[in-house]
Parts: sequence; structure tokens; C-alpha cells
Amino acid sequence: MTTLLDVAKKANVSKMTVSRVINHPDKVTDELKQVVYEAMRELDYHPNVIAKALANNSTRIVKLCILEDIDTTEPYYMNLMIGIAKILDLHQYSLQLVTRRDFDIGNCDGYIITGMRINDVEWIKKLKKPVILFGENRYGLDYVDTNNKAGTYLLSQLALKKGYEKLIYIGIDSKESFEYSREAGYLQQVQEKQMIPELHRFGNHSHMSEEFVENNWDNIPKNTAFICASDRLAIGIERGIIRCGGKIPEDFGVTGFDGVFLNQIASPKITTIKQSIIEMGSACEENLLDKIQNAAPQGSLVFEPKISLGGTLRN
Repeated sequence: MTTLLDVAKKANVSKMTVSRVINHPDKVTDELKQVVYEAMRELDYHPNVIAKALANNSTRIVKLCILEDIDTTEPYYMNLMIGIAKILDLHQYSLQLVTRRDFDIGNCDGYIITGMRINDVEWIKKLKKPVILFGENRYGLDYVDTNNKAGTYLLSQLALKKGYEKLIYIGIDSKESFEYSREAGYLQQVQEKQMIPELHRFGNHSHMSEEFVENNWDNIPKNTAFICASDRLAIGIERGIIRCGGKIPEDFGVTGFDGVFLNQIASPKITTIKQSIIEMGSACEENLLDKIQNAAPQGSLVFEPKISLGGTLRN
């Protein structure tokens, strides 16, 4: 049977180096990992991860818990899982996808939780295993997210630079931290320019924002830009304007938030905040593994927003 020492000799490195590559690949250079992995492949060496996990009272399993209904229209959660899986693979962990209903089935070493609502805070705080949230929160729980406030602030600023004279915010009717922050970014820009804010909130469904435009078309002046809390709401606004005979972007501007898929299939394509979902998924897993290994709080990790230009604002 091939041993760790055999791999070390084949790769011309120390046994300790091989162990570090296997157990702590994040602390080893890519060049060194490549040399050791190649030796492992040539010798058909497979670390006994299960035995090690049992000895350390570990499962080598991380649960990704999605607490909201999964929308199959866009690959939002698929991108998140890809990012998580990239890091898990390096550390030889397995990923278990669970929902609220089957959350307690089976053991694990830690949790990544997304879609948390206010009613979930108490039971999440009582979990005995390490937790990282994907999504901003104001309850002291460690999380990874986009800078939501900065995103809508930048979009509002951009719309004004393009010459639109009125900004209307179309928000998600939700008492969640990310929505409060997106709304706050819009309000900050409007207040700085001493403009009168106008906000409307709906469920995150395009038909609701589309109906809003149709029902209020006579009261919406030209040279208005809509700052939307999601691409889904932005698509509804866009459809409503076009259905009523308005011209985008000449007379009306529209911006969204997410940039995962829907912004690309809209016509014209939506100017939006493109969230780095894959990278944020990897960051969630890196923080969780660090928390598992070191039992240390991670705090918040916030990604700065990036504007993805489409055709819904003037050039």
C-alpha cells in the first residue's frame, strides 16, 4: 500500500510538506500543491480522510441550508454552491444541501445559512456548530454579503449623472437587513442632492412592478429613473414602461440589483449591480472552515459592488 512517505519521495519533498498539502492546502503555494498532487496521482495515493475524521470527531460535512423557496429561473444558488464547492474540494469536505424541513437530518461540522428571516434568528443563535450566514444581518451573526447600501447609492448617483431629474425607488416589501441597506443607499444620494424621495415596495415579482407603472403612468414624468432593489423588479418596470409607450433609456431609466441572469435576458439589458456570488460562496466556506478549525468569530466580510452596464440608462 502506498504511504505518505512514498508520496514525499516521489515529489522530492518532506513528509510534513505532503501532510500540509493534504490537510492545509490554503497554506501551501499552488506550485507545491501541483507537484504533490501529481505524485499522488502517479502512485494512486488516496488519503484516509474518513479515518482521520473519526479520530478527530469530525464528519467532514458542511451543510448549506437555504431557508427560502429556491427560484429555478436564475442560477443564483447554483453559483453560490459552485463557490462553496471550490473550497470544500481543496479541504476534502462534502457539501450537504438542506432546507428548513430537513435541517436536523444527519450531523455536520458547520453550517452556511442563507435566506434567514427575523423569526430564524433565535434558533440559529442556539446552534452548537459554527455558522456563517450568506446575507447581511444586524443581529451579531457572522456573514458574507455585497455592500448593499453602496450599490444603490452608486446606481442613483450614476442615474443623476446621466441627466435623469427624478429618482423613484422600487423596493422589496421585506423587513430584512439587505433591503433596508439598499433603500438607505438610494435615500442617501437623494438627500445629498436635496431631492424629494419617492419609494414604493412590492413582493419580489416582476408583475407587481409592471402593474405599478401601468396604474400610475399618467403621474410618472419623463426623465425619471427607477432604482430597483432587484433585477426581477427592474424587468417589471421595464415592461411596464414599454407597454405604456415609453422609451428606455431616452425618456426613462431603470436599474436593478443582482446581475446573475435576469439582467442579461431583459430587452434592453438592465444596468445593475453584479454580485460576485461564486466568490462570495468561496468566502463563506473559507470563513466557516477557519471558524471550525480555530473556533474564532469571523465578523462580516463585505464585497464592494460592481456596476454592470446595460442599455437601461443613457450613454
